[in-house]
Amino acid sequence: MIKQRKPLHSRYFRVFEAKPVKTLYNRAFSSVSPLKEPVPSFDFAVRIVNLRKYLVDQKKEYVLSKQILRSGTAIGALIRESEHAESKADFIHKLSIALKEANEIDYWLDLLHRTNYLEEKHYQNIKADLAELLKLLISIIKSSKSNYQLSIVN
Repeated sequence: MIKQRKPLHSRYFRVFEAKPVKTLYNRAFSSVSPLKEPVPSFDFAVRIVNLRKYLVDQKKEYVLSKQILRSGTAIGALIRESEHAESKADFIHKLSIALKEANEIDYWLDLLHRTNYLEEKHYQNIKADLAELLKLLISIIKSSKSNYQLSIVN
């Protein structure tokens, strides 16, 4: 008996269509190993890697997919790097760069969708997760900046 395989694209979207990320501050920037308890930025990076695989294997798209891989995985790397920042200003700076990368990936996702490389359902799904990451980063940067300003004044 021959085992029937699922279409290739369904294997990629299994992780790509993961449930939306949680916006809990303590999980977003915890130092817990991502293999034990994934954080939203790590989950998002996994989805981006799977999106890249899909774009290359199914859509034969190589240029935009490389850009989306770079900026999509940089977010989590910068957040992880910020955990060991040398100062409060360095922490804010690293998260600000992560925010810029998140804005960049927003552009690449829009472009992939507009050029029909990304279907509406998948586009909306990953944009929702990106929006949560953006809100989380903006909130943490704002509160860190205000706390940093207060510590300078006092």
